Amino acid sequence: MSLGEQIASRRIKEKRTIEVPEWGEDNVPLILYTSAITAGDINKLQRKHKNFLNDMTVDGMVDLIIMKAETKDGEKAFTLVDKPLLMNEEVGIIASLSAKMFGETVSVEEQEKN
Repeated sequence: MSLGEQIASRRIKEKRTIEVPEWGEDNVPLILYTSAITAGDINKLQRKHKNFLNDMTVDGMVDLIIMKAETKDGEKAFTLVDKPLLMNEEVGIIASLSAKMFGETVSVEEQEKN
């Protein structure tokens, strides 16, 4: 087994949860799921949004959310059809959600323990 294959086999594949209180109902936050952002994800975003990591635009953040946000069942939470709707959300919600996708969030397994 090559070193690359060894590293890939140890990669954390579990989904993480992200709470979005602003999009929830009855004081229960919406729960979205995401996998880790990979170098491939960033590469894809940088093809469309030059210098994505250093100059993150709202458009880029929305594309990240569309790319990575999933439902509990592992389905994509959003499609490109939803982009205009997401672009009309408060920028603070979009920025917070995309930051949580990059940051440390609780794994699904940890969430279920609580």
